[in-house]
Amino acid sequence: MRILRGFWKLLVAIKDGLVLLLMLLFFGALFAGLSTGSNPRVPSNGVMTVTLDGPLVEQPSDVDAFAAVAGTGQIRREYRLRDVTRAIAGAAGDANVKGLVLDLDRFAGGGQAALATIGEAMDRVRRAGKPVLVYANGYSDDSYQLAAHASEIWLDPMGAVMLTGPGGSRLYYKGLLDKIGVTPKVYRVGEFKSAVEPYIRTDQSPAARAANQALADALWGSWTQEVGQARPKAQLATYIARPEQAAEAAGGDMAKAALDAGMVDRIGDRVAFGRRVAQAAGVGIGDDKLPGSYQEIPFTGWIAGHPEKSTGTAIGVVTIAGEIVDGKAGPGTAAGTTISELILKELAKGRIKALVVRVDSPGGSVSASEQIRQAIVEARRQKLPIVVSMGNVAASGGYWVSTPATRIFAEPSTITGSIGVFGIIPTFQDALAKVGLSADGVATTPLSGQPDVLRGTSPQFDRLVQLGIENIYRRFTGLVAVSRKLPQARVDQIGQGRVWAGGVARQIGLVDQFGGLDDAVAYAARSAGLDPAKTYPLFIEREPSPFKKLLADTFRKENEGDQASIDPWTRLATSPERLLGQAIGDARRIAAGPAIQVRCLECPADPATLPPQDATLAKLILAKLGL
Repeated sequence: MRILRGFWKLLVAIKDGLVLLLMLLFFGALFAGLSTGSNPRVPSNGVMTVTLDGPLVEQPSDVDAFAAVAGTGQIRREYRLRDVTRAIAGAAGDANVKGLVLDLDRFAGGGQAALATIGEAMDRVRRAGKPVLVYANGYSDDSYQLAAHASEIWLDPMGAVMLTGPGGSRLYYKGLLDKIGVTPKVYRVGEFKSAVEPYIRTDQSPAARAANQALADALWGSWTQEVGQARPKAQLATYIARPEQAAEAAGGDMAKAALDAGMVDRIGDRVAFGRRVAQAAGVGIGDDKLPGSYQEIPFTGWIAGHPEKSTGTAIGVVTIAGEIVDGKAGPGTAAGTTISELILKELAKGRIKALVVRVDSPGGSVSASEQIRQAIVEARRQKLPIVVSMGNVAASGGYWVSTPATRIFAEPSTITGSIGVFGIIPTFQDALAKVGLSADGVATTPLSGQPDVLRGTSPQFDRLVQLGIENIYRRFTGLVAVSRKLPQARVDQIGQGRVWAGGVARQIGLVDQFGGLDDAVAYAARSAGLDPAKTYPLFIEREPSPFKKLLADTFRKENEGDQASIDPWTRLATSPERLLGQAIGDARRIAAGPAIQVRCLECPADPATLPPQDATLAKLILAKLGL
């Protein structure tokens, strides 16, 4: 019997091994097939076409492709900023690229600082004497910021240019919380740390209103200056101030109104646009011979054929993108353990001669922020120059991780500062009383059962948490004071949780100079005594799974035919969904996040980066409300 049992176990093991082998062979074949199918032939010359049907991001997030295959997940195409920038800038010097086209029909935005970087690359193509044309069904703030840098802006005859500028309303929950009996216990430091105000007020405090208005004005000033310089023919001020008069003068034809105001150059459909591209760039019709087609080089194909530089001396670049959280996470989320391990492992290899920290984060967990900062400090202990390059947002925890730097680069429209700390704990004693419930218990110390969300927190607990918040704030301002060589009292004045635009941040000493990632890498190389031309950026990051990415691309392509152009009216109509989705996200981060946070919830949210789960829940709520 024992022999038969052993023989049976052997057969089961052989069976399991064969199944595993067959699965590996199947998925290997699938991977190879997808890899082959996803790399069509790229023409040797033509017009580079950049089709942006998703958001620009600093670091694409890992995709849950298997959930998408099962129909339980949502796949959103994301475009890495440095890939798009490199391709467009490369088009300027590539003799095989005869021109540049940007298709912005389904562009989902990408942050003002990031878009300015793309605009600079487009300017390089124009200076090289090559035509740059853009097309869209309609333009909003983000898409028009790019379009302004083109030599020709095309608009669909049914389209419009709708420019709204930063600003808008946010939800305040105090009235609702009072009705349902939820008491938020708020702990904070900073007059301007207004992230908690929606839970304790029904409107903005005067200090928050003044700070928010100043930030919006600064961002809008940077936008109008950039767009005005890129497209001087546009009657920008008049069109923005009195759009209804422009529409009335054109008989309600919004496309004609945009043309009359110099906002666009031509009105036409895609066929006419394609013919114009072929004429302007001097290229032939596309291989498919369809009307309006032209010989094009997809920018993704150009990137695949032109890998990033990897010769010379390495300058390390670590990306801190997205919410800062504890533990481990994939790309697109700044997980403390993941990023600190990436930095420390790279330092152990001894390959890099300087470290550039690319930050695009509103902060989050204070412990994760400190964990990342300590890893950067270790690089400094090893005598490596540390340089920070700020993207769209580098605020609160995003600024905390920037403090080890000897030089900070930012853009005029970077959102930074928010040097403050807060915490929120909801208690439910009044809510329980409304339905006839109560709570009771015993204690052995003043902290037994704390925080008691059923009966309310004790005064001793509240005092301890507030003291902890104040201590973290003193540490935060102390780190900034040492980094920026400012008195701590001065840091407290410009701190207090206030958010600053990059232009003002430079004036008050939170930022050293304007510039992008390339400028920061070059400065780091020179700081290490190296010739920037003989160095290259070594990106210290975990790339998204290539297998998952291929699966995601495959199933995304199946649904591309169902995606319609996003006209300006549709963008405006989805504002309630974005607003509610942002509110849901804020509540989720506070409820599920750490008790003490260095997070900038008051930073203007980029609708393009709204998490799919928040967007889905917002849609369900609005549907239930009949909106």
